Amino acid sequence: DIFHIPYHLVWENDIPYSACEDFVTSDTEFVSAWKVMQITKKNNNTSMYQHYINCCESLNIPDIKHYTDQMIVIDYIIANEDRHLNNFGLIRNAETLKWIGVAPIFDSGSSLGYDKLASQIMSKRNITCKPFKNSHEEQIKLVSSFDWINFDALKDIDEIVKEVFSDAGIYNDKERLNAIIYLINQRISEIKGLSERKAFVIDDIKNDVTKNVAEDYKKSKTNEVELD
Repeated sequence: DIFHIPYHLVWENDIPYSACEDFVTSDTEFVSAWKVMQITKKNNNTSMYQHYINCCESLNIPDIKHYTDQMIVIDYIIANEDRHLNNFGLIRNAETLKWIGVAPIFDSGSSLGYDKLASQIMSKRNITCKPFKNSHEEQIKLVSSFDWINFDALKDIDEIVKEVFSDAGIYNDKERLNAIIYLINQRISEIKGLSERKAFVIDDIKNDVTKNVAEDYKKSKTNEVELD
């Protein structure tokens, strides 16, 4: 029940590609979080997360904390390393410029140890984080409520992961698959622990991400977002 864009696997010349339908139409447009956060200057005492929430609330975006909670939890479970500020945001009417709401979760490919060996995935080390905090452990502390999570829907996660990767062929072996399943189960268990403890939101500026760089392997200047 999380607002997202479904992806499917496409093969061309024995090479797999991840594809999805466009979530904007001729009548709507996507406005990235980076652009949203430019509507007012962030002061030095406000965190990246709170500045984004403040900007969205000033635009009367409904349930922005809830939708951001969902994104943070999903990114934690799948160990997403590339949720930079151009990788989420809002949708508005392209003609009237009236805000419609949050964009669905999309482009989560840099996850599940996508660039790591199976042994590295099992170690849970060197997992980078964006957009708000420099580690997933710090970013998950921003979640205001875990009450919406249906943990029963995750009971069959092992089989779900196996099914997702069943068509991967030589691109995913058994050792890597087991490492991914281990990673996801560990992170679900950690989320469940947080939900049971009813942890308070912890947010300060010392662990903020200062530079959101898209992992597109080009490292061009146009892909760097820096907020002072």
